[in-house]
Amino acid sequence: PSEGELRVDGLARRFARPREASDAGIAVVHQELNLIPDLTVIENISLGREPRRAGLLDRAAMREIAVRALERVGSPSDPDALVRDLPLAEQQLVEIARAMSQNARIIIFDEPTAVLPRPATLKLLDLMRQLKSEGVGIAFVSHHLDEIEAVCDVVTVLRDGQVVKEFRAPDLAPEVLAPAMVGRDLEDMYPARTDVDGKPVAMQVQGLSAPPLVQGAQFELREGEILGVAGLVGAGRTELLEAIAGLRPCSGQISLKGQAVSGNARQRLAQGIAYVPEDRKVTGLHIDLSIEENIGMAQLPKFARPMLNAGARRAATEAWKERLDIKMRSAEDPVGSLSGGNQQKVALAKWLEGDPAVLLLDEPTRGVDIGAKAEIYKVIADLAAEGRACVVASSEMPELIGLCHRILVMRQGRIVGEVTGTEMTEETILNYAAGVETGEDVA
Repeated sequence: PSEGELRVDGLARRFARPREASDAGIAVVHQELNLIPDLTVIENISLGREPRRAGLLDRAAMREIAVRALERVGSPSDPDALVRDLPLAEQQLVEIARAMSQNARIIIFDEPTAVLPRPATLKLLDLMRQLKSEGVGIAFVSHHLDEIEAVCDVVTVLRDGQVVKEFRAPDLAPEVLAPAMVGRDLEDMYPARTDVDGKPVAMQVQGLSAPPLVQGAQFELREGEILGVAGLVGAGRTELLEAIAGLRPCSGQISLKGQAVSGNARQRLAQGIAYVPEDRKVTGLHIDLSIEENIGMAQLPKFARPMLNAGARRAATEAWKERLDIKMRSAEDPVGSLSGGNQQKVALAKWLEGDPAVLLLDEPTRGVDIGAKAEIYKVIADLAAEGRACVVASSEMPELIGLCHRILVMRQGRIVGEVTGTEMTEETILNYAAGVETGEDVA
């Protein structure tokens, strides 16, 4: 740190490298996975702390450590599997298992539940309570206020890098914490919806199938409308958006303002459909490239005729900075230096530079703080007010209910329900998602 003091067991400490903190009993579960994709689960869990026998790696001991740690976090992963072959949620559990294997006295959890399905999240919260009862100190960074209320004793709220308030149990309810985090009342979280009744149809989807995860999808989307897509994990939300965007082979018909849409993702972008993917750091952005390089990347022909027009690209970046309120020092800075919310705004700018008529947004606020969420909601609402049609796939039902005009609910690859108006409640959405409203067998 540039200033201030860190004390461990009452003693002032200054760590020059992560290993020194680890040796002092501090473990970190990183928000951005810190695993080696081409190593096995066993090798990742013991990485840097491999047990040895006669100077050689003790593979049996490594396996025992890994199996014990995986069992403790409830991971179903094969210890011998390569990390790159695991789903993202299982990779996160491996990251947590690695921290658990260190027998640390202090564990820092940085957004550990961002990619976990609900059952795994609940299991992790139970594990945190167990660790606390064993005397392990926990620092838990999260934007999910229900999780904070469930496990925390003390909450420090940061806004724009500054401590704004401290709360102690039992005063940790979301309605207490959220205004301090956002700097405004919760009633102002979601912008007012515009009226889209009678507006022209922007996109029509008929009989769209991308087996096995999308089957017979059919809906219309009006200009200026924000359409939500809900469903449990594995229901096909992401796959539906990918099929529309041209990222998955599919059958059926898609039309944009009456004109048939076809081809790959680049061709569909040229026709007016843009897709902002779920994982901005892996598929949405090139995290080590500059902000202006990322914003100009999807429209290279626009800025290179044939030589790169750096001035035009810089002007476009500055224009998006003002329009989306992207907080950055310089357009030349790596996009990875920005906060999660500002990275997401850059991802939006990257695709909006192509002036699409339809914007497909997959988990647009995943991993960003509640203040940044409110800013992104405003951006989406402003885009809709301009006449753009938006499809928002999200696992956060309050987000869909607060932002969208209508919500489609998916189950096992099919659209099984549509909710509007007063029907847009978590209970109704969950009933459709679980097959209760449709009378399906959910056993």
